[in-house]
Amino acid sequence: MKELNERYRNFFQDVYEVVRQIPPGRVSTYGAIAHYLGSKQGARTVGWAMQAAHALRGDDYVPCHRVINRLGVLTGKQFFGSPTAMQEALEAEGVPVVEDKVPDFPQRFWDPSTELQP
Repeated sequence: MKELNERYRNFFQDVYEVVRQIPPGRVSTYGAIAHYLGSKQGARTVGWAMQAAHALRGDDYVPCHRVINRLGVLTGKQFFGSPTAMQEALEAEGVPVVEDKVPDFPQRFWDPSTELQP
């Protein structure tokens, strides 16, 4: 069980490193991050990493609000401090949100596979 926990911990840290590189005003997806990290079926695990990241502060802070689902929907909003906190964080960075969705998602999408060097 220790090996399994260590593997998840390492994957979570890799996810956090990618998410920290998403620029303000841009968004990425659970699946795009998983794909970049070599785990094409790992979108759910990226979601678990985002949920766990809410406890991180200071230098360990992860901008979880910039990770949404593949349709541009704010599916992780229930893990923020209030029902509107994720939307407010995105809007503070200039990302519009209408009915829990980023309407200009394709233009704001940040794909780590094309944005980051391998």
